[in-house]
Amino acid sequence: MANTKSAAKRARQNVRRTLRNRSAITRLRGMQKRARSAAKPDPNDLRALISAIDKAAKRGIIHRNAAQRRKSRLNRMLAGA
Repeated sequence: MANTKSAAKRARQNVRRTLRNRSAITRLRGMQKRARSAAKPDPNDLRALISAIDKAAKRGIIHRNAAQRRKSRLNRMLAGA
């Protein structure tokens, strides 16, 4: 339990942010699974996935290096297909 008003507010903010970040990460995971499982991925889906990865990195949901790594692996997979 928070001891001060500011600590209580921080706890409330953390709950909201955690829910928002978790939904963004879940969405990213789903998009990545669909891209990996497709025999021939749709270019529009891949563009949307790369955009979502960049937005997540910009907002601090995932680390910028992790975003670069995910995009790199995605591009390598596309080149191999």
